[in-house]
Amino acid sequence: MMTDDIKHYPAEIIEKQTAAFLIAFGMPDDYVAITAAIMTDADMRGIDTHGIACIPNYHERQTNNWVTLDGAITVVRDNPATALLDAGGCLGYPAAHRAMQMAIEKAKKVGLGSVAVRNSAHYGAAGYYSRMAAREGLVGFATTGTSAPRVVPALAAEGALGTNPIAFTAPTKRNKPFNLDMATSTVASGKIRNKAVEGQELPLGWALDRDGQAVTDSAEYRNGLNMTSLGGTRELGNHKGYGLGAMVEIMSCCFTGASFVMSPNHGKRTPGTMELGHFFIAINPVFFREAGQFEETTDQLIDDLHATTPIDPSQPVLVAGEPEDMIEEERAKTGIPMPPGLRAALAKLAGECGAEFYLS
Repeated sequence: MMTDDIKHYPAEIIEKQTAAFLIAFGMPDDYVAITAAIMTDADMRGIDTHGIACIPNYHERQTNNWVTLDGAITVVRDNPATALLDAGGCLGYPAAHRAMQMAIEKAKKVGLGSVAVRNSAHYGAAGYYSRMAAREGLVGFATTGTSAPRVVPALAAEGALGTNPIAFTAPTKRNKPFNLDMATSTVASGKIRNKAVEGQELPLGWALDRDGQAVTDSAEYRNGLNMTSLGGTRELGNHKGYGLGAMVEIMSCCFTGASFVMSPNHGKRTPGTMELGHFFIAINPVFFREAGQFEETTDQLIDDLHATTPIDPSQPVLVAGEPEDMIEEERAKTGIPMPPGLRAALAKLAGECGAEFYLS
């Protein structure tokens, strides 16, 4: 694929196009505003797996009655430091946004807030929600279960977990916030999906067939490719990624009552919901130290890491979140790139669902 085939659009157009699809799908306006903004934030930060590229998948899930785009968000339990929300089967963005807002409010009052969400669906990039806490001077943490058991445990030949991401953000004063946002698989499943859409090969180590053998043909994406736990092989530590993935499943499902991804009834017990669970934590540093001291220490740690000797002087040592920060700064100038395969798929879908198409 030639880079000349890639078009660039300002964030406003991508957000407008994303919102147009969500409106055409039947999502309420207040949910659309939150969802389109979070999806566009992912595109701006180079997390192209979790932005507008998700739209065809969301349409498929709505068509199959796997989500309820106007599902009501309800508070099931509410205590001084904890809460449980029910997302009503909707895409997870509005419920996740509300859950972290509640966690932030609780942390400001009592030092720590922890809010879980059940009966939900895909909520986009986990790091958005942990960054919400950091903007308020709090440490943020977010996890979520996922929809398909495609990630293979260490020593296994079949998938048993989802990509089960973890996000952690710590506020700073001088540096950008430390923002770790990672799948517990070797790569996010959306990277395999995007390779398939553009007809590109997969790097060796990303995916496995049903016999546990390495696969590089991205066309197998729709045939149920399995994915490796973070680390890829046992020799490279995939038992660690496996353990982290199981931890996320515990936090996202056992606290919420969401079904495990390996459950034979996962996403099938109730029409209109994918039955995913999410978990959010906000921590207030001033309950541990004097105001500003946490941020100063975190800045010092980041400075120390920056000061380590790089292998290549032209590639300085970075910390989590900085590559995305750099991409965001660049895309603010050049726009969000749109590869031809995705643009064609979105144009076709717009014609089918009656959404206005702005990506001319």
